[in-house]
Amino acid sequence: MFIRNIGFFGYSEAKENSRLYKEAFEIARLLSKEGYTIVNGGGPGVMYASTKGAEAAGGDTISVTFNPQDAPGFEGRYLKNTTDKEIKTSNYVERMFKLFEHADTYIIFQGGTGTLSEFATTWCLARLYYGYHKPFVLYGAFWKKILTCLEQNLILRGTEDKVYRIATTPKAVLRYMAEFEKEFARRLGRVYFEKRK
Repeated sequence: MFIRNIGFFGYSEAKENSRLYKEAFEIARLLSKEGYTIVNGGGPGVMYASTKGAEAAGGDTISVTFNPQDAPGFEGRYLKNTTDKEIKTSNYVERMFKLFEHADTYIIFQGGTGTLSEFATTWCLARLYYGYHKPFVLYGAFWKKILTCLEQNLILRGTEDKVYRIATTPKAVLRYMAEFEKEFARRLGRVYFEKRK
């Protein structure tokens, strides 16, 4: 497998009875059944849902956390979100980039400004490193409107729409992960695999 770790980004205030939470839980459960490790920011909402979904399938989990002293708008570490491995960081920016570092691909759910920053950075990095990039899935039909608006109003270079897929069902996410796996195999091949051992 070229893809081992899958990062989850999304709304930190998603409630356990919400559709968003339940979909993140189910996607993490299905991916864990396939042998993927789930990576999240150690907070509540979508992050917690992904941990619980992985646990339901007996899968492995990693969290990248930090405990803010001067960021009252940040959700912080959620004590119930206990993962197999925790990576502690000192600030929000370090945490975000450690999440990028420890995941091979990402799923970005509905969220707020924090999720927006994660989406924008993920998209930027994929374009900058296109050909060696980490592809990602945008989960939810609403992303189509957002991407249409961005494509109509930003100055794009032609590769930006090739680095992501939009999924509206958990099964579609699984299908896209299989496509990403083939994509990694095709463009990186044995050399990449040997480096990962």
